[in-house]
Amino acid sequence: MILKVKNISEIGGVVKAPPSKSYSHRAVILASLAKGTSKLYDMLYSQDTLASIRVCKALGAKINEHDDYLEVVGTGGKLHNSSKGPIDLGNSGTTLRLMTSVAALSDNEVTLTGDDSLKTRPMGLLMDALLPLGVESVSLNENDKAPILIKPGYAGGETNIMGNVSSQFISSIILSSPLSDNGVALYVLPEFKSKPYVNMTLDIMRKFGVKVLKGYYLKHESCDKEYQGCRIDEFKVKKQYYVACDYTVEGDYSSASYLLALIAINGGKAKIRNLFRDSKQGDRYILDILQEMGATIIRGEDYVEIASNGDLKAIDVNLANAPDLLITVAVLAAMAEGTTNISGVAHARVKETDRIDTTCRELEKLGCKLTEREDGMSITGGVTSGKVDSHGDHRLAMAFSLIGLKHDIEITNGEVFNVSFPNFIEAMAELGFELELKDE
Repeated sequence: MILKVKNISEIGGVVKAPPSKSYSHRAVILASLAKGTSKLYDMLYSQDTLASIRVCKALGAKINEHDDYLEVVGTGGKLHNSSKGPIDLGNSGTTLRLMTSVAALSDNEVTLTGDDSLKTRPMGLLMDALLPLGVESVSLNENDKAPILIKPGYAGGETNIMGNVSSQFISSIILSSPLSDNGVALYVLPEFKSKPYVNMTLDIMRKFGVKVLKGYYLKHESCDKEYQGCRIDEFKVKKQYYVACDYTVEGDYSSASYLLALIAINGGKAKIRNLFRDSKQGDRYILDILQEMGATIIRGEDYVEIASNGDLKAIDVNLANAPDLLITVAVLAAMAEGTTNISGVAHARVKETDRIDTTCRELEKLGCKLTEREDGMSITGGVTSGKVDSHGDHRLAMAFSLIGLKHDIEITNGEVFNVSFPNFIEAMAELGFELELKDE
């Protein structure tokens, strides 16, 4: 379907940020591993998080949706795969990566698969790191990608992993390790990108009763000589059990970036509720970015206020710890005066799409002048009307819709915002930006 602008009225107002996708994934997984019954409030029900709910049910958790919370009766770490065939995760790379380690806790084999896009995600780095921990997994197509068969058994021990590909690999090992036989010592080799996402994992693990010891070395015997003298982050997790709790999911800075960028580009004032000042989310960085580009930002304890006159200036920005902001920042750059340099996001090439390549190609369709680099891009402000393709990437569909504030734009495959922000159209309309979906 095509996503396009229906109407633009007075831009501004008050809107609640959608629940965090990252925290929603982790909450339902940890509640499913815990002893007892958890109540998860303000959960995000998107295509991605529903995939996590689906696989947790298949592995033994009892999950029921109520009017204002999700009830999860945990397994106490004793998993059993009741699915008769491969478990379909759709397009949820987060679910695939987090659950590949967790699935080894099952007393029988688990096969995880998904749609064509999910089957392009590289998983070899995680599978190799799990092997020293006694976790055997097999890529059924022999290409280190899904479908992946995970055999039962999680002894624990020591392992290491590169930190510059996906923080979800690191989170996967850490959140599953308390339920291994002997606990885990994980060493993350340089460069460690997207650290805030791992901090989010540690944060929610504490809420469910598990402690992780953090440290770092400038050398370690478990690592190759080439890494001696480099900072190596260590995570030590003793054998423990998750304990059920009542947990409220905070607002999502990634999704809120579109609401904030709407005001920044158009001009106006807005208050976005459910965004916490002390959040562990790396995508809080959007506030600093918008402020540097010319918007006025006020940070409350549980809200953000933004004001803008619509005149944005170019900046230099490193998104190593906030790769999900890439497309939003690229669109802001395309609407700003001057040339913006974006760096540090080579790991964005292994997301739903190669986000560096697809963003550049689609901006070029709108007459934007840019230079693509391995770890980012340079974008000179200035776009025209046109038609672009989301490539099935929810973040591209949502970010590119903002160009419709000042230019006619149509986005094919525009319905994919359901992956992370199901009420995207309704939330934007609350701020005066009305979008619609039409058949192609």
